[in-house]
This record gives sequence, C-alpha cells and structure tokens, in this order.
Amino acid sequence: MDEVLLRADKVGKAFKTGFFMKRITAVHDLSFEVPAGASVGLVGPNGAGKTTTLKLALGLAFPSSGSVTLFGRRAGDPEAFRQLGYMPENPYIYQYLRPLEFLDMCGTLAGLDRVTRQARAAYWIERVGLGHAVNRPVGKFSKGMMQRVGLAQALMHDPRFIILDEPMSGLDPGGRILVRELLLEERRRGKTLLIASHILHDVEALCDRIVMIHQGRVAAIGNMSALCRDTGRVEIVFDRDFEALHIWASEFGTEVLRRGERAALFVGSWEHARILIARSADATARLLRVEAEQEHLESLFLRLSRPNASATDEPPSTATNATAQEGILQNAPEFSGTNPEPSPPKT
Repeated sequence: MDEVLLRADKVGKAFKTGFFMKRITAVHDLSFEVPAGASVGLVGPNGAGKTTTLKLALGLAFPSSGSVTLFGRRAGDPEAFRQLGYMPENPYIYQYLRPLEFLDMCGTLAGLDRVTRQARAAYWIERVGLGHAVNRPVGKFSKGMMQRVGLAQALMHDPRFIILDEPMSGLDPGGRILVRELLLEERRRGKTLLIASHILHDVEALCDRIVMIHQGRVAAIGNMSALCRDTGRVEIVFDRDFEALHIWASEFGTEVLRRGERAALFVGSWEHARILIARSADATARLLRVEAEQEHLESLFLRLSRPNASATDEPPSTATNATAQEGILQNAPEFSGTNPEPSPPKT
C-alpha cells in the first residue's frame, strides 16, 4: 500500500466571530489523503475552506472535530516539519532582509550547516529568477518577486512534501511559467505536492488528482481523468489542412481549426466520427488522432460549484458514457518545456 503523507479524517473547523461570537463552520467532515509521490490540487470557490484546510494540515489551526496527520504524526509535530516545505498565499518576510539573508535564516531553522545554506540559497535565488535583485531589501520587492522568494524558501531544505497556497498569485506570465516548470521539475524528482489554487489551468498542468471543496465539504475527489468526463464531442486531427476537410466540416455543422501545420475538427458523435474516418482513407492528408473531447477542470469546477451539485451530475453538454469515481493515481502529465535543471546542491 502506498505511503500516505497527509491524512484528514472527518475534519471539522468552526470559528466564533463578531461581537455576539456567532459560530461559523468553515470545514465540515472533510476526509482526503495525499499519497507519497502524488500531485494533488485543492480547488474550490472563494470561502470554500481551502486555506483553513491547509492550516489544519500544518498545525496552524486545530480541528474542532476529526483528526489530521502529517507523515503519520499529529499535525504540527516539529519532526514532521523537517520533511515539509510550505509557501503561504501571502509570504511575509522581514522587510530589511536581503533574499540571501532570508534564505540563510530559513536554512538555519531547517538545521542546514553554513556551507549547505550558502550553496542552496545562491542556487534557489538564481532558479527563481532573482539574481538581479540579490542585494535589494525584500521590502522593495513587488508582489510577484515576493512570491518567488516564498517559493525559494519552501524548497530550500529539499523537502519531500511541498504545500503551496495560491503559488501563482501576483506573478506575471513569465513568472507563472517559471514557477510551473520548477514545480514540474520537483514532481520529476519524486516530490509530493499539494497545491491550493484558483488558477485552474495551472492545476490541470501540475496535478493528476484533485480534491474539490464546496461550502466546506468535499464536492469531488479522485483522479483528474475520472472526474473530467467526455463532453460527447469527438476530435479528429489531420497532419495538414486540405479542401475536402472544409466540405466535411460544413456538412456536419462545424469548422476546421488550425493548429500550426495540423488541422482538426470536432463532430458531435462517434457515428459522425466513423463516417469521417472512412472518408479519410481517400484524403490527401494523413489522419493523426481521433479521441473523445474531455471536460476541462474549469467546466467541472463550475458544474460542482452550483447549489446542491454533486459529482454524479451530468455536465452541461451532450450525454456522456463516463462516470465520476474515485481514481488511483496515474502517470504524471507529460511536460514538453525546457530540459530539466540540475538538482539543488547536496553539499
């Protein structure tokens, strides 16, 4: 059986707020697991309970009911923190420190020796793209630059398990790509990720498993491919565009989409797809791929965020032959970006 790094068992959390100390329940009977080597996305609307869930996992808040364990220990156990890297949504750093000074302090708290701290601090400052600002106090940093420092400190001690709360917050497009590549690299190195994010495109790229929370309860949990269903449409891709393809598209009430040199179209059923597959034998282009179009995470998010929605509701499209069910972690999504960077110094 796979090792479970984080386990939440029927966790509830209630707060008392305001003058009359009104009781508000942020999390209701929340149960999920994060297996070793998994990349799990924690998603949900604003106020769904994502940050509260992460605080419970980290021992920064205590559950009103249920239990949370981290590496088999009670959440908040100092020994568990040695293997954990955490990046909050809004990292706070002493404003007068320079980035290398801050990372050196973090390395000291993690128990790293001086030589290792210096080597890793220099490595991560370059990796997050802040080499040009190494002598600038972090109080002068922008929001996006602060996020990069926050990520560097989370990875500084080479943790097994990395928890990130809105890691893309405040980043420009270049910064998002850089952070995404860094996290994909950590996945390739066998690290376990738990990412709470509103940027669903990044969750799709980084995670193979999701826990969706709605109004403090689990709305869906499982493998991404099991939860994101077929839309009912079929995609047909050819290696290039050709005249007959436009005639076929018009016949079936669709249009040709260009993707570089390739051309594709969507039809509304497998019956229509079989007709075009038969016709493609006489086509002047080569048929490359025929596959069912899957629902995107954004569509799943909107579908399950409706009042009284459930994972068994049909998607707002044509009928589907898939069912949403608990999934076993599958292979990580492929990444076609730059070559992996070397691992951080082990001195």
